[in-house]
Amino acid sequence: MTPGVQIAAIVVSAALLAIVLELVRRRVLTEEYSFLWIVFSLALLGLSIWRNILHAMARWLGIFYPPALLLLLLIFFVFVASLYFSVVISRQRAQIERLIEDQAILAAELREVRQEAPKDAAPG
Repeated sequence: MTPGVQIAAIVVSAALLAIVLELVRRRVLTEEYSFLWIVFSLALLGLSIWRNILHAMARWLGIFYPPALLLLLLIFFVFVASLYFSVVISRQRAQIERLIEDQAILAAELREVRQEAPKDAAPG
């Protein structure tokens, strides 16, 4: 890995980490969802800084150009994050459907109570 590529990788990894931390600080991103982003950005930053680890992993995996391993890890992270967020969205959709059903039941019961109320309150 040339020094220019290493510097670019360090800058991009550090920028990703800084953006995630800033989003957490502003409460745009919750801590629960930021954990994956922080772990992977730290891993990318570590591999960008310590070239020996990156080269050893690339050799072990049979990758000729070590910076390609960084790209491979980034793609892997995107797949893991997408799967995780798909699970979260699916769970939230089921909760929303249950809430809609509960709200419909409560609205029907309220209509029944309102219809019966004038009959009970009739002067006698």
